[in-house]
Amino acid sequence: MEATDWEISSGGASDDDDNFEQDIKEEEECLRSSGNMRKLQFRKHASTARWNDEMGMAEVLENKGSLWTTSGIVRCGKIYCSIEETLFLIEVGALHLLDHDNSSLSLKDVYKKVAEGKSECIWEQFEVYRHLKSLGYIVGKHKVPWSVKGARNGGDISSRSSIENKGSTDFESEDEKSICELLNAVQLNELTPIFDVYLPHSKFRKSSPGDPNFMVCLTRGYPPPKTDIEVIERKSGGIPMKYCHVEHGRVCFFSFDKVKLPVLP
Repeated sequence: MEATDWEISSGGASDDDDNFEQDIKEEEECLRSSGNMRKLQFRKHASTARWNDEMGMAEVLENKGSLWTTSGIVRCGKIYCSIEETLFLIEVGALHLLDHDNSSLSLKDVYKKVAEGKSECIWEQFEVYRHLKSLGYIVGKHKVPWSVKGARNGGDISSRSSIENKGSTDFESEDEKSICELLNAVQLNELTPIFDVYLPHSKFRKSSPGDPNFMVCLTRGYPPPKTDIEVIERKSGGIPMKYCHVEHGRVCFFSFDKVKLPVLP
């Protein structure tokens, strides 16, 4: 088994969707303006969300712009953002975040939440997410469906069989529990996929996202053992697996190929 370097390419979007093109341009502009030092950016039309400590996610109260085509998961008509998405959107000036008492949360407050590690996210994981998003990729949490419809079409959601015949309040409560269960199932100390990644394209739909172009595993410390790699790639269903290592803010990706050495005479 031989490790091969893998270089990310931002790919391209279709020219027939002005909203998608504007979405990418806005993100690129904000990221360029931020330079090496991350700081809060400002847009004329930012969305608003409220942080939910119990879920470890933000509930979107007012969504503006086309960023939401590829951001957030939909449950019971509401959009929820993981902490990675929330922090990224705040950094690019697309989201204004409120606390439970409607007071504003600063960028520093959200950095602190990531550092505390209470939302099933570590700092290296956020850096991977930010790196991929800044290149234009569509990034979702592994095994967390974008929508309930997407879960019924083949996603993995723990409570989808109990969705029918429930009142609105019970429905929302069950959805919140299922989201928490899915996020808690991700073991960051184990070699496991953390993100499903799609090439940027204007036809992406949360209700039917299709198979990701590749999945990302975060490695910490030493490279993963060969046996672990073989197990996880057997479970990937043929979807390419990329391994990521973060050190001193530098995000590196690599993959493995099987090779056979020629038999020497």
